[in-house]
Amino acid sequence: MKPRLNPIAAAPDAYKAMVALETYLKGSGLESSLIELVKMRASQINGCAFCLDMHSKDARAHGETEQRLYLLDAWRESPARSSRPRAAAI
Repeated sequence: MKPRLNPIAAAPDAYKAMVALETYLKGSGLESSLIELVKMRASQINGCAFCLDMHSKDARAHGETEQRLYLLDAWRESPARSSRPRAAAI
């Protein structure tokens, strides 16, 4: 997929803040797959197909299963969610 805009050019300060947040999260001790679930859920809420595509691929690369990715949007009803991923989806 092709992004609709270049975030570095459009909002360089916002992009720097996003990179700083990403750096913090990587050092936070949270599982990479859980971080990707949070990013996917935010992308679902924002309706960003490009981000959903990117974060679903990243989540798979970090060990998430297809089933858990498919059920993320229905997290309230999903029996496949433990408490941590359910909290991430809220």
